[in-house]
Amino acid sequence: MENTLLVGLSRQMTLERQLDVVANNVANLHPNGFKADRPLFEEYLRSPAHEDNFQRSDRRVSFVQDRVSFHDFAAGNTELTKNPLDVSIDGRGFLAVQTPAGERYTRDGGLQINNLGQLVTAGGNPVMGISGPIVFQPTDKQINIAADGNVTVIEGNGRTDSVRGKLRVVSFQDAQKLVKEGANLYSAGQGVAAQPDTVSKVRQGFIEKSNVNSVTEMSRMIEITRTYTQISALLQQQSDLHRTAIEKLADVPA
Repeated sequence: MENTLLVGLSRQMTLERQLDVVANNVANLHPNGFKADRPLFEEYLRSPAHEDNFQRSDRRVSFVQDRVSFHDFAAGNTELTKNPLDVSIDGRGFLAVQTPAGERYTRDGGLQINNLGQLVTAGGNPVMGISGPIVFQPTDKQINIAADGNVTVIEGNGRTDSVRGKLRVVSFQDAQKLVKEGANLYSAGQGVAAQPDTVSKVRQGFIEKSNVNSVTEMSRMIEITRTYTQISALLQQQSDLHRTAIEKLADVPA
């Protein structure tokens, strides 16, 4: 296969991967705390020749290689909800939650209280405190979540301030190694350890929205589709030229 076709196909393969990433971002415009993914590509130089008896080295051909995708941890817009169970995190921190598969991490601060009195995520996973799950009593009133994550309530008698726990906010030295598992949850990748985050601040009554920009992502999708179509047309033209050349050569008298 000629270099033109190989280069074109390499670019189309990376465009398909890029389209998958953009489509996933668009599909997650609304989940709270969602972080977009971004693909990275690089030039891959390779000579298609394998013989060593050329007088000069063969010129290398420039291909396109899908290098990696990375998480865009830029903060999303925060929305004031005035719901005392909603929290957003200013900083790089994550809420630690307990799932059937083990401890996971999220930026989705849309919290609730389940029928056991536990503070849980929208998916029903208990939110972890420093000393374990945070549990409320049926008579608790006026839940307050401080900037450092301390959760206090006023008990039923209306006079006593009681501590129900402290949100376990963690961060990671290399957050790019976190693995998305769906449902807005991350797991720690190999060699990644959660560390207590004393820098990030918790904001009660706010929710962090997805950091996906719908206009930007739709523009990227249109650009990718147009580029793919243009390359397809170029490859078709190249194929037509080959077919025409072969037909004309077949008509040459022996």
